[in-house]
Amino acid sequence: TMSLREHALSLFRGAVGTIRPAPMLKRALKLQGDGCPQLLVKGQAFPVKRDLYLVGFGKAVLGMAAAAEEILGDHLTRGIINVPLGIQESLQRAGMQEMLLKPHSKIQVIEGAKNNLPDEEALKGAGAILELAEGLTADDVLLVLISGRGGSALLPAPIPPILLKEKEKLTKMLASRGAAIQELNIVRKTLSMLKGGGLAQLAHPAQVVSLILSDVIGDPLDIIASGPTAPSSHSVQDCLQILTKYNLLHNLPKSVEMVLSSSPTKPTAPENYSHVSNIILGSNTLALEEAKRQAEVLGYAALVLSAAVQGEVGRVATLYCQLIQLVCLGFTSLRKGPLSDELRGNLLQLAAELQIPGLDLDKFLHALQGLGPDRPVCILAGGETTVQLQGTGKGGRNQELALRVGLGLHKAQATGVSSPQGRCEILFLSGGTDGQDGPTEAAGAFCSPGLVAEALQEGLHVEAFLRNNDSYTFFSQFQGGHHLLVTGLTGTNVMDIQAILIRAM
Repeated sequence: TMSLREHALSLFRGAVGTIRPAPMLKRALKLQGDGCPQLLVKGQAFPVKRDLYLVGFGKAVLGMAAAAEEILGDHLTRGIINVPLGIQESLQRAGMQEMLLKPHSKIQVIEGAKNNLPDEEALKGAGAILELAEGLTADDVLLVLISGRGGSALLPAPIPPILLKEKEKLTKMLASRGAAIQELNIVRKTLSMLKGGGLAQLAHPAQVVSLILSDVIGDPLDIIASGPTAPSSHSVQDCLQILTKYNLLHNLPKSVEMVLSSSPTKPTAPENYSHVSNIILGSNTLALEEAKRQAEVLGYAALVLSAAVQGEVGRVATLYCQLIQLVCLGFTSLRKGPLSDELRGNLLQLAAELQIPGLDLDKFLHALQGLGPDRPVCILAGGETTVQLQGTGKGGRNQELALRVGLGLHKAQATGVSSPQGRCEILFLSGGTDGQDGPTEAAGAFCSPGLVAEALQEGLHVEAFLRNNDSYTFFSQFQGGHHLLVTGLTGTNVMDIQAILIRAM
């Protein structure tokens, strides 16, 4: 029989495989017919009456563009993509040829946004995309490839006369006064030519088809990469309110004042988006569905908790620990009883505090209770946790989450609170779908209560590692790094994936 680690690794690989650019595009995008060809996207047909153009921006866009060009062939007239600095070289080094454009490609690649900050190169690329969009006619089709991660920084086009450095300075001032990321994005969008639906409006009257890889919880179209092809849900009024809230209305650069004062403050007639189709090609939800399908093939009773898990990593770890204890109770005769009720109560309270969007925990726990005691259980989840950095160690949010879950389970076992846990074999995996977790070469880690017990026996102080945010050092010096999840760059990104595997011993 395969080990739980082998199972977890295979589920993670399957989930990531399904959202890799090439398979994802090949499933969704087809070109049909010769006379007047049609672009088919997930079954929707778009006639290509004249020319077909392609633009894109974001971390995973290079691989998406390579796959798209292969599918479109000679029908593609021209393309421009804006990708992170150094990405072609990284993929080349990693031997990922399939993610790179062929020589003589019709797609121009511009690399910019060093350290994920808008810069002159990104501005140049955004300008080229803007120019291409403006020149389109009603008979043209513009295919837009959007990858959430890095997409926003790669599309800077401040409304003239605002300079990029003025817009950046304003954003930094807002951030230093404690503005939330949502507020920063509203201000950025208001001062941008391309964000907040700007790209779609400039491309009018051409048919715009956006293929989107989402890295945002809930896949909101107007938030992913600041929504260049989606109607913005915010107005100039919202922007002014935010600037007032942070006392910045009176020390704005002249150029920003000019743009804001010449923008209509009353909402104008909503712009027409009938020429735009936004299609989500890849998301955390799709990755989890594939992992669930594979878990069932491996014989697990599989359930998806949520694709929107968020919150501080310690609290999320507690949620997972209590879920695992509840499943272990189900493997014994203690399914009903005071311990089970206490765990359920704690779980419901934690879930309410974490405010995980769309999670119906009652319904999930009901489904969990319906599982027979004879099959191993697999619980899958995804999203993005946050880590409060306190130490100077090396790690990432996935490795820290895994270590915290392992420690939490070990403690529960040691205090004898959940003796039934002793009759279960448990493995927890957390990994970043882009293959990178923090500044380490690992994507995440596998952990079990047994691993923590063994580490403590060897005199390793697990809590000290956590206090120093040093989970990577813990996993790499223990058992030869066997518990690190190392996948290399994947060329895609839909946040993180967690898998809990439990079988009776």
